[in-house]
Amino acid sequence: MLARELALQGASAVVLEKAPEPRTEPKANGLVGQIVELLHYRGLLDRFRPEAQFAGRVPAFTFGSVPLPLARLGDSPLQLLALPQPRLEALLTECAMERGVPIRRGCAVQGLAQDRDGVTVRLRGPVGEEHVRASYVVGCDGAHSTVRGLAGIEFPGTTKPDVTKIGHVTLPPEVVATDGNGLELPATGPLPLGWHHTDRGRIGVMSTRPGVHIVTVTENDPAGADPAAPLTLEELRSGVARVLGEDVPMTEAHWLSRVVNQSRLAARYRAGRVLLAGDAAHLFPAGGSSLNVGMTDAVNLGWKLAAVLRDGPGALLDTYHDERYPAAERTLAQTEGQAVMMASSEEAAALRELFAELVSHDAALRHIAELIHGSDIRHGQYGEHRADGQHGEGADADAHPLVGRLVPDLSFDAESGGPSGVAELLAEGRPVLLDLAGRTAVAEAGSRWAKRVEPVAARCAGAAPADALLIRPDGWVAWAPVPGETDAAVRAGLTRALRFWFGSPD
Repeated sequence: MLARELALQGASAVVLEKAPEPRTEPKANGLVGQIVELLHYRGLLDRFRPEAQFAGRVPAFTFGSVPLPLARLGDSPLQLLALPQPRLEALLTECAMERGVPIRRGCAVQGLAQDRDGVTVRLRGPVGEEHVRASYVVGCDGAHSTVRGLAGIEFPGTTKPDVTKIGHVTLPPEVVATDGNGLELPATGPLPLGWHHTDRGRIGVMSTRPGVHIVTVTENDPAGADPAAPLTLEELRSGVARVLGEDVPMTEAHWLSRVVNQSRLAARYRAGRVLLAGDAAHLFPAGGSSLNVGMTDAVNLGWKLAAVLRDGPGALLDTYHDERYPAAERTLAQTEGQAVMMASSEEAAALRELFAELVSHDAALRHIAELIHGSDIRHGQYGEHRADGQHGEGADADAHPLVGRLVPDLSFDAESGGPSGVAELLAEGRPVLLDLAGRTAVAEAGSRWAKRVEPVAARCAGAAPADALLIRPDGWVAWAPVPGETDAAVRAGLTRALRFWFGSPD
């Protein structure tokens, strides 16, 4: 994703991938949150949608194993793309290669050496040891990131004591509910899709494709097993039987894995010319958020890194940590909360009961959905941030409410003869000054940056959220005038934002 974002901006990138062949493990089942909107803004969602089991605003989700009835809100704030990770990776690979990005497989990074002008990467590849020279290196190499270690970036946090066993398995037809919505077991009875707790642990039952169920089990008192040995179907089945008190027959294993949950956040996202993104920068103890945060890291970083390579304002790379670190902090907090709620204890059960009562109120339900989606974070006008409802440094309270937010998916009046909507404007990753009211002050200030920022005049199909929007290449709103702002204030505010994000007009 990052390599494609860099290529959109005209920057040359190469992907060094340790694995010799594309991986087939279905580690993730799709994307949840703002990244779905970002794929739409890049023109990729329609390409991915035909292969997805679901794409769009999801009517239900879970938080700490508590169901969230989002359909009740009418317009669910949470978006989902249900697409298994191997297929998602294959599609993203195609998208990167179409932009001319070389992907070198079987290349394991073994050393980094930074100097004033760049980074020399030592790698072991198909032809032996090589040295590759680059201006910058970004470690997108996961939880056990080699790049993070070589850059000397600390990765503080904790490892959870419990082990979760996961299996993508085939179940015999006689135990699958006729409507497909769970299992029918002789002793337990109906076992709907979702999470279920007993005094011996918890199990989860889900299905992402016909004929295959995802069975997950975490035991309070697991039987002895070698954690380093591959998980077997029999071990998964016996764990489920101990927690549930009843055997669940499983006839075939498509993929088996053990997961040890961790809570970790890199101390910094940048060490000189080396940066981190994705799981190399953060690990969360509950699922559903990791790919959203990691791929959004890539979209945030791509245009900034490319701009600096074009002699853009050097402070841009500082805003990468300033914006994405707090987003990961916020996600870490909510997933830590989920992990506590998912425990099989009397205290956790009481917490789940109280939480279910809270989300019976629409305002609380919407807030939690926005928290999972990632839209509760508001970046400041110049790299600062704020989580809604929290005090301290952050977005300017006097700024327009859209500043620091992902731009809404606006549609434009077809009679204007211009673009149909925001998604069309952002597909190629260009910064845009969107004039929605024909204000002279906006045109005058923006004209000086016309070579760097595309001026677009349009009329919203409905009510315009502001007279104008300065939209960064990643889709975040960098500036908008507040209602009643004078022309002089509009010129000054827009000029300041243009200079900060896009450098000198010269």
